[in-house]
Amino acid sequence: MRAFLPRLPLLLLPLALFLALFHPATLDPSNAGWLIRGTDNGENALGTHAWLHDPAPGLLRTHLLNAPEGVPLLFTDSNPLVGAVLKPFAPLLPENAQVVGPWILLCFFLQVFFAWKLLEPFAPNRLALWTGVFLLAALPTLANRYIHANLMAHWLILWALRRFLDPRRAGDNRGWAVLIAITATVHSYLLVMVGAIWASAMLERFHAGDRRERTRLAIGSAAILAMVVALAWLLGAIGEFDPAGNYGAFAMPIDALWNPANPGWSRFLPAIEQRPGRGFEGFQYLGFGLLLLMPVALYARRSRPAPEPQRKVFQRLRWLVPALAVLTLLAISNFPDFAGHALPRLPLPQSVLNALDAVRASGRLFWPVAYVLVFAALLAAYRLPRAPLILAALAAVQIVDLSGMTAAVRAASAEAGRHRLYVRTLDPRWDAVIASARDITLVPPDPIPDLALFQEVAWRAANHGRPVRLVYAARDSRATKARLAAEQFEFVVDNLAPGRLYIVAPGYRILGKTQQRVVLLDGVKLILPEDSRRTP
Repeated sequence: MRAFLPRLPLLLLPLALFLALFHPATLDPSNAGWLIRGTDNGENALGTHAWLHDPAPGLLRTHLLNAPEGVPLLFTDSNPLVGAVLKPFAPLLPENAQVVGPWILLCFFLQVFFAWKLLEPFAPNRLALWTGVFLLAALPTLANRYIHANLMAHWLILWALRRFLDPRRAGDNRGWAVLIAITATVHSYLLVMVGAIWASAMLERFHAGDRRERTRLAIGSAAILAMVVALAWLLGAIGEFDPAGNYGAFAMPIDALWNPANPGWSRFLPAIEQRPGRGFEGFQYLGFGLLLLMPVALYARRSRPAPEPQRKVFQRLRWLVPALAVLTLLAISNFPDFAGHALPRLPLPQSVLNALDAVRASGRLFWPVAYVLVFAALLAAYRLPRAPLILAALAAVQIVDLSGMTAAVRAASAEAGRHRLYVRTLDPRWDAVIASARDITLVPPDPIPDLALFQEVAWRAANHGRPVRLVYAARDSRATKARLAAEQFEFVVDNLAPGRLYIVAPGYRILGKTQQRVVLLDGVKLILPEDSRRTP
């Protein structure tokens, strides 16, 4: 028992972080309603739900969404890793199961664990250790991903940093292969970040090794790259997709580290509104406690010599500088902002912009830089005689500063406390209408204007095994775009597909004989299949 007590925070701290940010009812696997309210987490849950209910699923792909082509789980913001693990147990799960809440809790446990593994060798005592773990593990950028559960896996970044800092682990591509494979099946942006750390480790080990070692590293690196390509194919990321053409639209503002961006998210610093898209994807506010840590660390670094273990760590961190510099430039993009104002754009060739389209939400790419910055600052602060008290004070400042942000994030999941699955499709006739259809589509074919309605309809459709002709996906193939355009044209010329249920957007004008088939359900305009017009 005595041996366990010093590690009790490994259990208590993740629980405290989770309960500070999320309603406990989000952990109920049968409570999915809080998710399908029009957010990215709703798409995450919907993709997994369709995958688990698909009678003929593809390889990490469901055909109940975006039928008939289907959609990869990766493009629905679902977690392919979690989906693959759950699929064999689908018959044992509740009909309306959700795992987003449990996944987020798992992320907090792993986040704290790897922060502890990074800091434990250097902390002067337990107070310094656990206040440091809190400051490193609870970066505001992690809480800011509350509507995008897969991207709460920041522990993958910390895991990669731990491997990088250990010369033995850094040169073992077998361990890197496991980490990179897991990362690839969680989220592609995290793969870019972990990949940058891995590439830095290979560069450092290649420089330090002899000819035999370099050959081994080259073979192992080639094998990992081949694995990534194979996983990309398996996950459906290789195909004919048109570039979105908006790289730089979701970049990191230059003042992001000290700008909370959102009113009330800092108790001490003013929030300067960022241009659209940058206050969320480009959010990198460190918190006032961590901002105060930086001058403390600078003072400690200049006034106190580094102990030998720290000196070795900082020597290794230098090998990360090129990768972190590239990630920072990509995060800021060629269209920099400062304090909500656009700075002069730096023109790039169209071929380069097309290549960067895969990281168009580039503001996220600064996360590894922030973690390294905070980790290095904590190590420097550990040199001070009063480090435990200083870090405890900074942790208190951080908690007070971010209390507004914490309350706002937690309010977003308060809906879970209602334990209600549907709020838009309440009429009991919805299930009969959906079950009577061969398939379902929206008119016009765009789920984004009323994503909450789409998610409820698609959720019900998956329960009945009825395919939906579209989905809100990270990428749409050219074939899907062409099909949806053709289906919309057929609707406009009054040539409706037999057995199809059409859900018509408010204000959309219906012409011809189709008007006679319109019915209303919960205020939603429907065009029922020919043989089911009497269902309501």
